[in-house]
Amino acid sequence: KQWYQRRVAITAGDWHPNNYIIAIGSCDFKCRVFSSALKELEDKPEVSGWMSKLSKFGTLLAEFDTSEGWVHGVKFSPSGDKLAWVSHDSSVNVVDMNSQEKVFRCLTKSLPLTTAIWLNETSVVCGGHDNYPLLYNIEGDKLAHGVRLDINEKKAGAGMSAMARFKKLDDLGTDDKGTTVTTTHLNAISELRVTKSDEGKVKQFSSAGMDGKIVFWDVGVLASTITELKI
Repeated sequence: KQWYQRRVAITAGDWHPNNYIIAIGSCDFKCRVFSSALKELEDKPEVSGWMSKLSKFGTLLAEFDTSEGWVHGVKFSPSGDKLAWVSHDSSVNVVDMNSQEKVFRCLTKSLPLTTAIWLNETSVVCGGHDNYPLLYNIEGDKLAHGVRLDINEKKAGAGMSAMARFKKLDDLGTDDKGTTVTTTHLNAISELRVTKSDEGKVKQFSSAGMDGKIVFWDVGVLASTITELKI
C-alpha cells in the first residue's frame, strides 16, 4: 500500500519495535511518524504515546521540524518510547513519545551526521562525515555531547627515523608532510547497526564507511578504555 503521498524525497526510515509504526525523515527538514497498521491483520497494535487510538494505515501520528537541514537518519529506541534523528545542519534530535512538544536538540561542531543507533534508552551513537562514531547522552532535560568513540592510536611510521625517512624519499620521490587521517574509517560513516544486544542494551555495533570498511565496536572494550565514556 502507498501511505505517503507528499511530493518530497524520503531520505531515511525506521520501524517501531512493534512493527505497527514507522518513522521517516525527508528533504523538507521534517521527521514524521506514521501508522502502518493494516485492518486485514488479526493482531491489533497496542495504544501508546505514539498512537493513542488505533489509526488506519498511513495516518500521520507526529511531525517534528528540524528547521535547518534535511534528515539523514532516524531511529527508535529499544523500547520504542523515544525517537532520534540526525540532520544535515549537524544536529542530533531526540523526542519522547509522552512529551512530544519538547524535542531535545544538540547542535554539534562536527560535520553532518548521517546515521544513529541507541545503546540503551538514554545513550545514542551517531556517525557521519567526521569518519568516527560519537556518543550523546540524555542528561536530565538536555541532550549532551558525550565522547568520540574512535581512539587515536599512534600510527606505524610516527617518529620515523632519519634512515627510514630518507628511504621513503628515495622510493616515492617526495617527503609527504600532508594531512594524515588518524581515524579507523578513512571516509564518512554511512551506516551504524546493532550486532549484539541483551535486554535492551547494546553490547556490540558495527559501522560501515564510504571507504569500504565494516568495523565492529565492542561497547565493553570502549567503556574500559575511554575514561570519559558514560553509558
